[in-house]
Amino acid sequence: MTSLFGAVRDHEQVLLCSDQRAGLRAIIAVYSTALGPSLGGTRFHPYADDDDALADALALSRAMAYKAACAGLDLGGGKAVIIGDPARDKSEPLLRAFGRHIASLGGRYITACDVGTYVDDMDVIARETRWVTGRSPAYGGSGDSGVLTAYGVFEGMRAAARHRWGTPDLGGRRVGVSGVGKVGRRLVGHLVEDGASVIAADVDPAALARVRAEFPTAQTVADPDQLFDLDLDVYSPCALGGVLSAETVTRLRAEIVCGGANNQLATPDIGRRLADAGVLYAPDFVVNAGGLIQVADEIQGYSPERARARAARIFDTTAEVFRLARDEGVAPAKAAERLAERRMVEVGRLRGILLP
Repeated sequence: MTSLFGAVRDHEQVLLCSDQRAGLRAIIAVYSTALGPSLGGTRFHPYADDDDALADALALSRAMAYKAACAGLDLGGGKAVIIGDPARDKSEPLLRAFGRHIASLGGRYITACDVGTYVDDMDVIARETRWVTGRSPAYGGSGDSGVLTAYGVFEGMRAAARHRWGTPDLGGRRVGVSGVGKVGRRLVGHLVEDGASVIAADVDPAALARVRAEFPTAQTVADPDQLFDLDLDVYSPCALGGVLSAETVTRLRAEIVCGGANNQLATPDIGRRLADAGVLYAPDFVVNAGGLIQVADEIQGYSPERARARAARIFDTTAEVFRLARDEGVAPAKAAERLAERRMVEVGRLRGILLP
């Protein structure tokens, strides 16, 4: 028990969820509710073991707290992971059993889509709990959160381009997008429209085929690892996290890193390594907040215009992170953490004022 409590010591609450008959094995991690109820998607993934699943839930929930704080939302950070193969194990009983566990938290955690889960799944979960966002438009939801996630990453990339090259225009820039699923494929669309030269990489041949059909000018490669060795202006990781390691940073030839994946830095020191190597890193939880902004807007009744306008502010927030990094002499990753932590403390303390 000591090691378990050591692993979760920074979190407010971690719930282990099980329903043997439905085949449910899940973890809900609540990092912070200082600014409001924790909101974060449910990831359905075949983890190697329970320790990997717990580590992912803890890291993702912390990132969600920072993401909400930097985005100016009155929300905390949480995340859920379901252990299993979504193509094989997902079922109505499993999702509804999971929904009952969410309901048991009484609103401390609100779920949404993530890797391996979709709007249809949220509609099923919502039959057992009202603490669900990312629902289908038929039920008043905003649909796939990848729409504004991609848009926010694009705005963050424009801010990084202005900081590095003096203009936010990405026309003529060579951008490598690693992972062209829900977010990456839409990001390719924004980049092509802006005139960028795009190289899309994915291990899924079907994902690459969709990109080629939709964006004929984009190049494709089947091995995302190849992007580290190419002469790129921007490297954009949009698949799973941990891709920026001591080894890959030494290979990276891009001047900017800006992508939609969560937890891109394999270890905390990588942010400093990137800065020392002259690479401008746009912190992931700042630039990929568009999806969170989109689903959070559902809580008060979804307005596409309001949500998109708020996601557009990611440009300004990213620019503020770069200014803070310069003024305080730290890497952008550390500056973004400081920005989030300050808001959680300064605004979160107001909840200590008892209201009638």
